[in-house]
Amino acid sequence: MRSIRIALVGLVALVGSLLVAAPAQAAPVFKAPFACGQKWTYSHHSAEVRQALDFVRSDGGATSGAPVLASAAGTATRHYEANGAGNYIVIDHGSGWKTYYFHLNAFSVAHVGQGQQIGTTGSTGNSSGAHIHYEQLLNGVGQRITINGAALAYPGCYGSYHLTSDNGCGTGGRHWVDTFTDATGYAQPDTTDAQGILYAGTNYVYCKVWGQEIRGANGTYNHWWLKTDLDVTYAGKNGRGAYVSAYYLSRWGNDEARDNGGAVIPDC
Repeated sequence: MRSIRIALVGLVALVGSLLVAAPAQAAPVFKAPFACGQKWTYSHHSAEVRQALDFVRSDGGATSGAPVLASAAGTATRHYEANGAGNYIVIDHGSGWKTYYFHLNAFSVAHVGQGQQIGTTGSTGNSSGAHIHYEQLLNGVGQRITINGAALAYPGCYGSYHLTSDNGCGTGGRHWVDTFTDATGYAQPDTTDAQGILYAGTNYVYCKVWGQEIRGANGTYNHWWLKTDLDVTYAGKNGRGAYVSAYYLSRWGNDEARDNGGAVIPDC
């Protein structure tokens, strides 16, 4: 009997050691929650929960209305909290990992890929101005935020640290670009058949084609046209796969068509 008890004790100890030894799941390689090539500054204040960081744009572009992107692939769910997070998205990345995105103006829900837009930056809920409140959690516990495998600092005010995004740079057939004004989109790379409007700001495009020259009063010009999906479609027209002149890109010069990260947009 004594030998049986010893064997049972040994078996329990072995099972216990196996349970304790289960390794923690590795985190996804998270990327910045904003569009390719954009630079944002970030801060943390003591009232923030779960090691959150707040991001505002610092490259001269508008924070409000800027696209919010999924940091990693997962399943997104949509939520609302009137006196706190406002409109917010939670993405479940599996293995206990989740990311949170608070105070959104607009938001959507789906299975998302890394770099896919999930909403736009806003100031809904308990917020004093447009920003992205961003969290990374493991099994419900806030973790120190890491981007591309590197832990970020936790400054007490904006302006001390900045982060330039490489999220969505040329992935999934989309390239993020900034346009300096609302632009008309056309059925072909010329101005003969208007389809609708692409709003100024950060937009995705698929590819480029050579077409009619668009020239400005200051002598700037561009022959490249960018295939994209329009924000407004005219009655009876098709806003999907329309063409907008690369003249409206805010970062590049004559006959250039590059995304926000500087990569040349591929030919269609």
